[in-house]
Amino acid sequence: MNREYHHWYSPRLGRDMEFLVFGHAGAKVLVFPTRDGRFYEYENLRIVETLKHKIEAGHIQLFCIDSIDHETFYCFWREPQARIQRHIHFEEYVLNEVMPFMDAKNPHPCTIAHGCSLGAYHAANIAFRHPQRFRKLVAFSGRFDLTLKLEHFKDLLDGYYDENVYFHTPSHFLPNLTNKNQLNLLRHMDITLVIGKEDPFLQNNRELKHILNQKGICHAYYEWEGRAHQGQYWRQMANLYI
Repeated sequence: MNREYHHWYSPRLGRDMEFLVFGHAGAKVLVFPTRDGRFYEYENLRIVETLKHKIEAGHIQLFCIDSIDHETFYCFWREPQARIQRHIHFEEYVLNEVMPFMDAKNPHPCTIAHGCSLGAYHAANIAFRHPQRFRKLVAFSGRFDLTLKLEHFKDLLDGYYDENVYFHTPSHFLPNLTNKNQLNLLRHMDITLVIGKEDPFLQNNRELKHILNQKGICHAYYEWEGRAHQGQYWRQMANLYI
């Protein structure tokens, strides 16, 4: 199986960024890591190994990128306004640096946004905001409202709210979405959401499901037994849904 390591200095982030590529052809899968994960997390969790047969057959090609969550939503010494702004810079890095690289490397017309846990938020947020760039979204164990306070999970913006927070919170901006072109693209996107029945963000996933139904956006939605919020479950999910 083809495995490549890439890195470059990102002018948008002002720092070096690293990522791994697995495979040689097929639909391009943009993989966001979990909150504490790095670009090699997907490999370390053995999800790459789980998908090896699809990768080697040329059905999919994985682009496993790094995150900067500890500079954005989990950078609690930084003012909330600066956290969301840093996140916006990260999105610009993905859209204007990573994705052009992906397109130059692989001309396949299908790009899939994918992630687990906080990575599912990143995947869903960017796909819902920029549906012209994606054909498919696969989100496992996601949290789609970072302002929620549940169990030991806190409001990641500490009560701060502005237009940027609104437009980067899928369960907030989607209900009011009226742009016909964006809605049409979303209605043609292949969307899969998976959550454990004991996951603290189960209700947030059900809420997103309800919002998508209201907007006429077709999607697949699955609730697994238990919390289903760890590698052993994500390996099974990946094999089924990617």
